[in-house]
Amino acid sequence: MPPKRNGNLSMVHFQDFVLEGFEGGLETQALLFAVFLALYMVTVLGNLLMIIVITLDARLHSPMYFFLKNLSFVDLCYSSVIAPKALANFFSSSKVITFAGCAMQFFFLSLLGTTEAFLLGVMAYDRFMAICSPLRYPITMCQSACTCLVLGAYCGGCFNSVVQTSFTFHLPFCSSNRINHFFCDVVPLLKLSCGNTAINELLLFGICGLIIVGLAFMVLISYGYIIVTILRMGSGARRRKVFSTCGSHMTAVTLFFGTVFVMYAQPGAIESMEQSKVVSVFYTLVIPMLNPLIYSLRNKDVKEALRRLGQKPMAL
Repeated sequence: MPPKRNGNLSMVHFQDFVLEGFEGGLETQALLFAVFLALYMVTVLGNLLMIIVITLDARLHSPMYFFLKNLSFVDLCYSSVIAPKALANFFSSSKVITFAGCAMQFFFLSLLGTTEAFLLGVMAYDRFMAICSPLRYPITMCQSACTCLVLGAYCGGCFNSVVQTSFTFHLPFCSSNRINHFFCDVVPLLKLSCGNTAINELLLFGICGLIIVGLAFMVLISYGYIIVTILRMGSGARRRKVFSTCGSHMTAVTLFFGTVFVMYAQPGAIESMEQSKVVSVFYTLVIPMLNPLIYSLRNKDVKEALRRLGQKPMAL
């Protein structure tokens, strides 16, 4: 769609954006298409399987797996916001996304990414209560409390998303409509604006930095207490089981917060667009693919639930 002019020849307001994606010829695009498709298919299958197993197996109806099921749902949606459009653009000549489509993609990416950060924080709190205060755990982490914590994670994600989306898409985009990325992200969008982006950058580093650093600090404190409690346990078998469960979560936390911090919580992120594309692939596709593998391969309860689910068709 042609751009709209507001009477000033130097001010052109675009109604469409172009997602430039990755550089390279047809062979490179075909290779990237295959990689993205493989990552997305494994992500969808892995997270759907986790949701189905936790829903169907009564032994997994506990707070920890309730949070894990919500994490799998968020990961599934998170990848689905990006991957289909990115896959379509690999062999598209135009690579166009409408202004409304870009804003919608940006909104859901911010919503789901922030929600995942809060969910990881909630899961750390759940493990802290289960290991450090086992007698109070059934009361503290009752069904209503777990539901409120999950709703709080979504509300926190929605708040950040509304703020970031409204401030970003009220900027005048008049210098160019070509986004140097494979999805509508805040950093490349700020580079296209011909207005003052100081407030937007302050919000980006302020709100995102506060969320990421605050939650990461909370997770570290929780696991500090958890490690001390584990080391005091007399039973070696119980100690190994707790370490295995907490190790899965710490792996997921380290991968997510590490990559997101590189992207959004420090000023250098604004300057390195080519590197940010690679990092973006990692936290939008690779991590959602790895999470089900991390929690299933290192979790005895999940592996046994998968085995029981696989035996049901045979029994029938």
